[in-house]
Amino acid sequence: MTAGNNGNHGTRAQGPRCIALVGPFQSGKTTLLEAILARTGAIPRQGTVEAGTSVGDASREARHHKMSVELTVATTTFMDDSYTFIDCPGSVEFLHDMRAALPAVDAAVVVCEADEKKVPQLQLILRELEELNIPRFLFLNKIDKAETKVMEALQILQPASRKPLVMRQLPITQKGIVTGFVDLALERVHVYKEHAPSEVIPLEGENLDRSKDARFSMLEKLADHDDELMEQLLGDIPPPRDKVFDDLASELRDGLVVPVLMGVATRTNGVLRLLKALRHEAPDVASTAKRLGVKIGDPLAYVIKTHNTGHAGKMSIARVLNGPIGDGVTLASPEREAGRVSGTFKLIGQTPEKRGPAAAGETVGFGKLEYAKTGDTLSSGKQAPIALTAVEPHAAVLAISVAAKDRKDDVKLGQALHKLVEEDPSIHLVHNADTHEVVMWGQGEMHLRVAAEKLAVRFGVAIGTGRPSVGYRESIRKPVQVRGRHKKQSGGHGQFGDVVFDIKPLPRSAGFKFEDKISGGVVPRNYIPSVEEGVINALKHGPLGFPVVDVAVALIDGSYHTVDSSDMAFQTAARIGIVEGLPQCQPVLLEPIYLVEIVCPADATAKMNAILSGRRCQILGFDTREGWDGWDVVRARMPESEIGDLIIEVRSATAGVGSFTFKFDHMAELTGKTADQIVAARRMAA
Repeated sequence: MTAGNNGNHGTRAQGPRCIALVGPFQSGKTTLLEAILARTGAIPRQGTVEAGTSVGDASREARHHKMSVELTVATTTFMDDSYTFIDCPGSVEFLHDMRAALPAVDAAVVVCEADEKKVPQLQLILRELEELNIPRFLFLNKIDKAETKVMEALQILQPASRKPLVMRQLPITQKGIVTGFVDLALERVHVYKEHAPSEVIPLEGENLDRSKDARFSMLEKLADHDDELMEQLLGDIPPPRDKVFDDLASELRDGLVVPVLMGVATRTNGVLRLLKALRHEAPDVASTAKRLGVKIGDPLAYVIKTHNTGHAGKMSIARVLNGPIGDGVTLASPEREAGRVSGTFKLIGQTPEKRGPAAAGETVGFGKLEYAKTGDTLSSGKQAPIALTAVEPHAAVLAISVAAKDRKDDVKLGQALHKLVEEDPSIHLVHNADTHEVVMWGQGEMHLRVAAEKLAVRFGVAIGTGRPSVGYRESIRKPVQVRGRHKKQSGGHGQFGDVVFDIKPLPRSAGFKFEDKISGGVVPRNYIPSVEEGVINALKHGPLGFPVVDVAVALIDGSYHTVDSSDMAFQTAARIGIVEGLPQCQPVLLEPIYLVEIVCPADATAKMNAILSGRRCQILGFDTREGWDGWDVVRARMPESEIGDLIIEVRSATAGVGSFTFKFDHMAELTGKTADQIVAARRMAA
């Protein structure tokens, strides 16, 4: 296509496109989606998040909490081109939905505000896009409320991006109110109209004078990657408009620059200009397929999100990279057959609309692919596909124990938990064999709260939640020798077992050791395994109430009865010996100590040290976070009991962006008042 003065510049991408709307929490992504759908005629009028009338945030949990808790997919048409927009949650607790969807999108619109406090959140989002090399626009939203000038806003936001932010528009104001903008590429003035296309007026007078420096700054950044443009600027030759737009498009697609547009989503101001920029500059599915290493061949799709609904069954939202894929097609992932497509759907939020087969580039819902999960690569070819990407969830940081309120719902709970993890792989389940707890790990307090609400409402399982048990253990400090004797006579055969043990402490983390030192057959060899089993069972519950570790038990003597001895009698005798012997061994409580690494903006490092100091930690020091300007890593050894709600304090001190990872380090003795309280609580619970 040849450029003209009507704004149709260069050769633009063809076919259906998929665009992610991403950005910090409460930056206006869902409102922007609503404005796009209203402006393109996909919905009759623009709803609001506050009134609960938006296409996005339509789930019960999102409406209740007034925030995005999962992504929303909506397909619309603009100037005869099909676009699917994926509105991704901005809260760090729900970022996995965004991270799972990003590999398959053609471009992203990063919605943000000119707010210095949100720069760390913006950096997290941009880093994900940078790592995947996804072309991205910045949409500076809520400029009617911005307290800084736009060029100052650019300076505030630039540290969040490793690529130059290129301002495409300059706002114009009257009496402190933003009334429109100068399009620096088109060299036109657009005057905003409420919920209507802006009025285009000539660029002249004061607006022309103000725009000259801003336009030169834009061209200068583009010229860093274009020698011909640099020569034109140095020679004071105005570059052709086609040349400017070609550079904007090519440098966006190559990830060299981040064009910045602006507007007010609540009024649809700036939305039409954003849509036109996407139409002419965003790449298409061919570029995305190339980035993912997809070759032309068998039909292929990538699962962006899985939904399990009570009434409609399972829906797999997928981007088709090679088509067509439609009803009745059997799809397989690299590991297994995913199932047979039962219905292909166009999506506008939670409203599915039956449609025909999906071509390459389209984003659709596939019904009832029972074994497909989020992040799967699916193909209808004879050979299993190779996984396009693997999106590993961020490390979980908070846990709750979950249990069905009614024991008859245990099986139903297990099925619901499986579906929950299928939808959201950033939830991690652990079955604690010692405490018989099901522990659900997640990305934060709200994340787990929403998960519990889904279990209750969507899957119909009433659950109770609690704080998971800490993995306390106990050991001994002193060796003893003890006899365990079990003798019972009650008509017929009696019961008789007699053992003598040496009980000794072992070095920390040595575990458990059993030795048979019997000589002369005082305990027959066939009873030795039963003696060991009795010891092991007795060590599961020590005198302090916890499993006993780092102990050696040697069987050194005993006796038996030819008629009354049995495996059960020797098991019982062994258990009696251990139960009576351990209290004499100076039992001591052990608590798990973990190595914790906190990542945070450098200006919050001092706060992290204070938080750690209040949690019985041994602070090991801090260092700069590799590859992250302005971030630190703080390391410490921390008791497991102190990790429980650590993330709440960390996020509070870092405007929601700090996080941590942890791994087991060692078991340490715990004495004094804290140990006494733990033991007393255990006994009361028992």
